[in-house]
Amino acid sequence: MKLLIVESPTKAKTISRFLGKDFKVESSYGHMRDLPKSKMGVDIEHNFEPQYVIPMTKRKKCNELKKQAGKAKEIYFATDEDREGEAIAWHLAQIFEQKPEQAKRITFHEITKQALSEAIKNPRGININLVNAQQARRILDRLVGYELSPFLWRKVAKGLSAGRVQSVAVRLIVERERERQAFKPQEYWSIEALLAEKTGQEITAKLHKIDNKILDKFDLKQKQQVEPMLKDLKNADYIIEDISKKTVKRNPAPPLTTSTLQQEANKKLGFSAKQTMKIAQELYEGVDLDKQGSVGLITYMRTDSVSLSEKFIKEARDFIEKQFGEKYLPKNAPRYKTKTKSAQEAHEAIRPTDAALRPEQIKKLLNTNQHKLYDLVWKRALASQANPAVIDQTSIEIKADKYGLKAVGSVINFDGFLRIHGEIFGENLLPELVQGDKLELKKLIDKQHFTEPPARYSDATLVKSLEEYGIGRPSTYAPTIATIIERNYVQRDENKRLGPSELAFIVTDLLKEHFPKIVDYEFTARLEQDLDDIAHHAKEWVPVIREFYTPFHENLEKKDKKLDKKEITEEETGETCEKCGKPMIRKIGRYGPFIACSGFPDCRNIKSLKKEDNEDELLKEKCEKCGGDMVIKRGRYGKFLACSKYPDCKFIKNIQKSTGVKCPKCEKGEVVMRRSKKGRVFYGCGKYPDCDFVLWQRPTGEKCPNCGALVVYKAKDKAACSNPECGFEKEQKNEKT
Repeated sequence: MKLLIVESPTKAKTISRFLGKDFKVESSYGHMRDLPKSKMGVDIEHNFEPQYVIPMTKRKKCNELKKQAGKAKEIYFATDEDREGEAIAWHLAQIFEQKPEQAKRITFHEITKQALSEAIKNPRGININLVNAQQARRILDRLVGYELSPFLWRKVAKGLSAGRVQSVAVRLIVERERERQAFKPQEYWSIEALLAEKTGQEITAKLHKIDNKILDKFDLKQKQQVEPMLKDLKNADYIIEDISKKTVKRNPAPPLTTSTLQQEANKKLGFSAKQTMKIAQELYEGVDLDKQGSVGLITYMRTDSVSLSEKFIKEARDFIEKQFGEKYLPKNAPRYKTKTKSAQEAHEAIRPTDAALRPEQIKKLLNTNQHKLYDLVWKRALASQANPAVIDQTSIEIKADKYGLKAVGSVINFDGFLRIHGEIFGENLLPELVQGDKLELKKLIDKQHFTEPPARYSDATLVKSLEEYGIGRPSTYAPTIATIIERNYVQRDENKRLGPSELAFIVTDLLKEHFPKIVDYEFTARLEQDLDDIAHHAKEWVPVIREFYTPFHENLEKKDKKLDKKEITEEETGETCEKCGKPMIRKIGRYGPFIACSGFPDCRNIKSLKKEDNEDELLKEKCEKCGGDMVIKRGRYGKFLACSKYPDCKFIKNIQKSTGVKCPKCEKGEVVMRRSKKGRVFYGCGKYPDCDFVLWQRPTGEKCPNCGALVVYKAKDKAACSNPECGFEKEQKNEKT
């Protein structure tokens, strides 16, 4: 009997389909050994030697695997092909008392019969350099976590944590919020003219020149500047001065990496980084496809690489030619190069294991989120091998006395990769015009605008920033975001963007002032490079850790003696405690700021700083059940209306935030913002339950010119038809209500 060990039971189930009776496939359920939870587990005095233990929860499984290993003729370690997977294999080999060079380590980028067969034919020893890189990261994180976190407990609040990557991520979010707080909106105006040519076709042109000088965005700062221009333009003749046309190519994007998968899934599907990686893991390890059994649908999802295997490129080209025709197929297969400085780990981009397996073929066999993510991966990988789209762009210059206006249009000449990708490209078709033609003015539109502060980070933009700085690695992005939310450094706002808590400001400022290297972008990136060097045997891991730890520990001891918690977290309020008469002070706790008596622990009087936690807001509205006064209360999912006579009367109702859009279904109610039981925002008729009309995006108030359904706001200042079968899309700024 041959024993093959993986880390996941789902992966074991999928692999079992491809191996004969000679093989027994077992799962280790992740790491079999780790540093202990109850103590540091690193012998600092003896070259940072890690003291690994087998957790109680793993001992039964460990004994089972040891028995199986004792009976096996050969043992294959088939854990994931990154550093973490290499470390899991090494720990198992240590438990089985096998030497790393004698172990049969196999790796594969996809769970298919061919990939497994090739891997088993070509086993290698365990790569101790990759193991050392993983150990170094684990030990560094343990040293920082076990020394800096208790320091924060003593100086700020209990339950806090700090880490090399998570503290830098929090700093990015805090600094973005400070940019937003310091931002001052700037007013500016624009002028558009709705014009018609001789047949009545209309075009929209924007003012962009005065006396042949191109207008800057902020040249029109006030309404007073615009009014005389409107008078001039109202009486002007509009003559076509110039028409220019050009053809541009739009190339497909490269296939997905871990980072771009998380970014695209966040932008297009609304998935968090953690959610994306969980679903991708399911698709990689195998999904039950009815009669086919468990099938791995995508390749390994932790990778920096954008390259594709020659086998997949051939499959993709065959599929494109057969399904869409030869004109969609480039003469030579496109090949992409990784731009990330230290691309490592896996050697291929994320792609489907079978190019011909369309998402719609297996839609009924996947859950909704699995199908959405598989669809994203499949389209991106296949589209990367298709021809560019060809777009005709037209620019029309219009003269109106001393003013110059411009109309721009674009039309898809050849859809190319867009045919596969299914991406909607906003066309703006202009009528056929001739230089010298006169246009009729239909309407002048003056618009007031205000500049907006930089947006808070989303999962996508935070991952992108971390990657650009070279901080963290593909496998760390999702758990980092999850950790800073769990530790109450960050909360998601109503748009699912990441906003810092007051705790985040205090801890970030403390670390920046007293432990600058921990939150320094360049220093953290250099540490990541050191770990890469260890993986490539360019550096030894012990000197790297010593170089970091020695000054860090010395500084920590010094700051621990010097800093006083009261100076960091407390300030006077000017209030007096109503219980004992001592001064009340503002303090910070794990869950944010509060007011407490300075006489603690003798007096334990505390107050919340949130108004809604201390009092209910009384309304003029009366309870529909008993006639009592209605009050605004706050619950898990925000504010709601409730009867003030609770618990005698338990009448409650939602606070309806109207969009001002009439319900298209019943034509009586208005579309209002609501929340689902899970807290997700959606839009529905205010007459519910009499009318059950709902939308997941906020309506603009316009109706689709193609099918008459409501138009809704989308990402990136776009709007689209709410009917998924329509496809209408246009540019439209999302003015938040």
